[in-house]
Amino acid sequence: MGWVIPPAGAVAYTTWASNNKFMVGDTLVFNFTTGEHDVAQVSKTAFDACTSTTTIGSVITTGPANITLVSEGDHYYICTFGQHCTNGQKLSITVQASNSASPTPSKEGPSPSTPPSSLAPTSGTPADCAPTPVSPPTAGGPTAHTPTPTAAGPTTPSSSSTVVIASFSLTVLSISMAFLL
Repeated sequence: MGWVIPPAGAVAYTTWASNNKFMVGDTLVFNFTTGEHDVAQVSKTAFDACTSTTTIGSVITTGPANITLVSEGDHYYICTFGQHCTNGQKLSITVQASNSASPTPSKEGPSPSTPPSSLAPTSGTPADCAPTPVSPPTAGGPTAHTPTPTAAGPTTPSSSSTVVIASFSLTVLSISMAFLL
C-alpha cells in the first residue's frame, strides 16, 4: 500500500512490522508522492503523541524515501502532514544486529562424519570384493535413467546412473586396496 494513511488505521503498519525482521544495514523504502506525505523519525514519546516538534534527523519530504537502518533498537517513523499520524500513518520497528557476524562455534566441535559402511571390504579376499550386479528396477520403485542416443547426439547421464558408476568405482578401489594389503 506504500506510505499512506492506512484505511484500517495504524494496525496495517503494526501488522506489517510484526511480520518482518529488520536488521542493521537494511533499507526501509517509504513509497509516497512528494507533496502529499513525508516521513520523520521521532522518539517514542513523539510517536505516541503524533508530534513532530523534535525529530531525529531531517524530515524527508521527497518520495520515495530510502532510510538505511544504522543502529539496533526501536525506531519510530511518522508522517507530519495534518492528522496523518493520528489517522494511523506511523510505523514502529525493532532493529536487530546484523547477521554478518560469523556464528559462534560449538564447544563440542564439529560432529564426526560417519563413512558409508560399503566403502571397505569385510574380508581380505579378492572374491569378496567383486562387483555386485545391479538388479532391474521393481514395479513402482525408483528407476535409473539410461541415456538414449538421439539424432542430436548422446544425452548426459542423470545422477542415478552416476551413482551406479560411483559404486562400481568404489568397488574397484576396494579390490585394489585388498590386493595392496
